[in-house]
This record gives sequence, C-alpha cells and structure tokens, in this order.
Amino acid sequence: MAISSAHQDYLLGALHRVLSLITLLVCLLTEISIFTSRRHAATYLVPLCSILLLYGHSRRTSTTTSTINMVDFTCLKPPPRLRTPIPKFIEHIKLGGCFDDDAIEFMSKAVVASGMGDETYFPPSLHLIPPDATHANAVDEARTLLFPMLDELFAKTGVSPSAVGVLVVNCSGFCPSPSLATMVANHYRMASDVRTFNLSGMGCSAGVVGVDVARNILVTHPTTISYAIVVSTEVITVGWYNGRDHSKLLLNCTFRNGCSAVLLTNRSDVAASTPSRYRLLRLVRTNLIANDESYRSGYREEDDEGITGFNVGRRVGGAFEEVLRAHLVTLGVSVLPWREKLRFAAAFLLSLLNNFRSGGGSNSSNLVPNFGAAAEHFCLPTTWTPMIRRLGRGIGLGEEQMEAAIMTYHRFGNQSAASLWYQLAYHEAKGVVRKRDKVWQLGVGTGLKVNSVVWERVGADDVEDDVAGVGRDGKSARSVERRGPWMDCIHRYPV
Repeated sequence: MAISSAHQDYLLGALHRVLSLITLLVCLLTEISIFTSRRHAATYLVPLCSILLLYGHSRRTSTTTSTINMVDFTCLKPPPRLRTPIPKFIEHIKLGGCFDDDAIEFMSKAVVASGMGDETYFPPSLHLIPPDATHANAVDEARTLLFPMLDELFAKTGVSPSAVGVLVVNCSGFCPSPSLATMVANHYRMASDVRTFNLSGMGCSAGVVGVDVARNILVTHPTTISYAIVVSTEVITVGWYNGRDHSKLLLNCTFRNGCSAVLLTNRSDVAASTPSRYRLLRLVRTNLIANDESYRSGYREEDDEGITGFNVGRRVGGAFEEVLRAHLVTLGVSVLPWREKLRFAAAFLLSLLNNFRSGGGSNSSNLVPNFGAAAEHFCLPTTWTPMIRRLGRGIGLGEEQMEAAIMTYHRFGNQSAASLWYQLAYHEAKGVVRKRDKVWQLGVGTGLKVNSVVWERVGADDVEDDVAGVGRDGKSARSVERRGPWMDCIHRYPV
C-alpha cells in the first residue's frame, strides 16, 4: 500500500530525530569513556565538537523551512440592520411564495433544532420578499463582506496593502469573473506582482487550504515576499435554494453571513508595533476524493424541477467518519503528547491481549486517543449543534472544549470556513488564551476533505491586553480591539 506524503514527512522527521539522539548518546558515552580512561585533555574536544556540529546541523535543518507566524486576524460583524431572528426567518419563507407547506415545516423545525440563536445575519438580498438572488446582489454582498473586514485588518496591523505579496480568497459557492481575489487587489491597489489565488467549491475546510497555499509561497520566497493574507467568506445570496428537496433546504437553515482575514508573515523581525500573535506548528490535509461515495456526499446539482441547490448526501456521516479516522492518524502522531501516545498504545495492546485470551473478535478499533490533550483550545466545524457535539465527543472533547464552536453557531450560524476564526476570536474575547497555548482548528469540506492547522500563541496573554483594555501601544485598546465580533456580547456567553 502506498504511503501518503504526510506519513512520509513524519517518518522522515522521526527518523532524523532518532538518529540525532543516537549520535548524541554515542558522543556522551565517548566523552565518559575518555574521562574514565584519563586520556590526553585534547581528546575531550573530539566528542565535544561532534555534539556542537550535531546541534548546528539540527538548527540549520529546523530553520531551512521558514517559521510562519500569524500577525493578526479579523472577523467581520455585519451591521444590526441585517440581523435575522428565527421568527423573522420563518415569516419570510412563508411570505416569499417559493416554498410549499412541507418545505416550510421542514425548515422551521430544522432551524430551531440546529441550536441557532436570533442574532445571525442574512445579506440584503435575502431580506427581500421574495429573495432576489441575482449575480449583481451577490457581488454587492461580497463587497460588503470583504472590504470592511480588510480595512480593519490593515488598521490593526499597520501593514500597507502594497506590502502584501500573497492574497488568497476562498469562497465556496460564488466564483465571479473577475475573481474575488482580483476584486480585492483592485480595490486596495495592491502591487503589480502580488500573487492572487481564488479558491472555490472546497467547502468549510478552504480556510486551512488557503493557509497552506500562503505558507508554501512564503516559505519558497523568503526574501521577496514578507506578508500573505488569507480571506475566508461565503456569499450566500447565490446559495439560496427555492425548491422542495429537503436535503437541499438544510443550507437555507444553517448558513449565515460572515467573513475573516488572516495576515501571515515569514519575518522574524516584525516591527514592534505589529508583533505576531501565533506561530504555525502543524498543518495536515486529508481527503477521500478518489472514493465515489465520499465525492458525492456533498454535491451542487439541480433538483427534479431544475432548481439548483447543494445536496447533502444521506451517507455523508459514514464517509466523514472514514476520512476523519485517516486524518487523525496522521495528525495524532505529531500533535499528541507522548503520555497520551503511551497511554493509547498500552490500552491498545491490553485490548489485543484480552481478546486473544478470550478468543473473541478484536474491538481495538473502537479505541480512540484523547485528542483533548493535543491542544488547549479547539475550533471545530460549525455544521449545527448536534453535529458539533457528536464530533467533539468522538475525539474526546468535553463540553467546555466544544463551547467556542457551539456558541459561534448560536451567535453567527454556519459561516463556512470563516467560522474557525470566529471561534478563535471567542477564545480571545474570553481571555483564556495564554502564551504557549496551542489552538487546533479543524475544518471539513466537500470531497470529502478534513484539514487541520495547529497554532501556538507567541504573543502576550489576552487577559493582559485585549480584555483588560490595554492595547499593544500601551494605550486603550477599546478603539481597535473592541471592534471584534464578540466584544459587545461576550458577557452573555455561554448560553
């Protein structure tokens, strides 16, 4: 069986560390033997030089790949006039004249059961009766999402748009021409050599894909490109479905407006006014695209009446469990602490031994490592609350560790790839992110794809600056930090 590139990278890295450890032990044993045999003092330099050379080689190999840092990120909070309480949503689908009684009843029950609150946002086009899902309205929606959020990012970081060398914009359901990335580059008059990438059709995991694209460019051009921006959003005007197919109506109930932007850098000497907040530790991508059942689990197509909508397959749960299992194997070997690896290995061996003695079938496949030990903070796919809890419990998370995902869905709904950043904003608004804490963002997209990125906090504790109201310049942070999506309502959460 062919081994994946991610497994190859991990095995090669592990082999390198083992060889380095063996070499270090040999040098130490040589030093001890020289000392016990009372040889000439000059011979002490031989193992000592070997140790220094080994350390220098390890430093060079560890810095060959540039360290990627996150300078800052922003999440858009739409204006209050776009707020869509659940009663208003139900009233609009009744008055719109697009749905029959069965579809209205299905959506009414689904939106209530999903765990969504009354403060989510729809674009202006979907506030109309009936909804006006035109291309022009979709372009206007994209502008109202992208530009205010990027204005805030540039204001927070002090980085000029002309200094950005890479721009990645991901929006799964809307791909106009010119692209959204081109729209942003034109609006901010970015440099003529800026590298723009527009990702579409990749679902809620596209944010991690965007980070991966930006990281690769920053690593391969360390001297010519210093900054990259990754934008995640979803234009839901064009995703609205006016048909009767229940499997396509779910997106009407769960998806809402949102947008995020992340500024990445490969510089270690960033100006003191814009220190990095996080460091990229690990990024893993897994897919089951070659599997037809997985490929068709989420599909945009026309229904029997010729109305286009996104279909959620009935077997998506089984396909998701399969790709998630493969993903966690790859990710776990690099992010789980050794104590959890040893605990799981002991439990696995004990299970095999017990089954061998009893002569029964092995149930060792039901054993799952406690991924709650992999990080201090978690950002999960915000499909809807029951699915969030099912996923969280499946990987060993408790209610507190799932809190950010559940509250983000309650407050903002499913914002596709941007939801992961609203969850990180939730953790920061709560003031719980400390220096050296790890944050695990897990995204799931069509295909199926499961992608993860793990960050380490390198900036000051939130409780010391943002939450306390003291900015990075020592002045009040209220003018900038308070613009975050949670700062006027965080005291009401969790609900």
